[in-house]
Amino acid sequence: MKKVLIVDDASFMRINLRKILEKNGFEVVGEAADGLEAIRKYFTLKPDIVTMDITMPKMDGIEALREIKNKDSSAKIIMISALGQEKWVRKAVIQGAIGFIVKPYKDDYVVQALNKL
Repeated sequence: MKKVLIVDDASFMRINLRKILEKNGFEVVGEAADGLEAIRKYFTLKPDIVTMDITMPKMDGIEALREIKNKDSSAKIIMISALGQEKWVRKAVIQGAIGFIVKPYKDDYVVQALNKL
């Protein structure tokens, strides 16, 4: 069972994603509401996969992605954001994201994307 850390500043998005993932055999080991919390929890919980929003308070998802990848190059982080514009996708991939899911998303698409990892 793959362990997942969900990072999103919107609690309803974290709840929704948790339901989708747990229903499909993933273990959600934690949640974070901003980039700083995501970094702390990543190194404490050691998840297999991180789902990371981009626009968040304190530290955005791109910066958190960069910080995590600098310390753990094998981290598997998939960005999930309403900002599906090409420049954000490019920034995320350059920083080491292994995928990008645009909100609003379909449940089965999220599950397929995470199962590929």
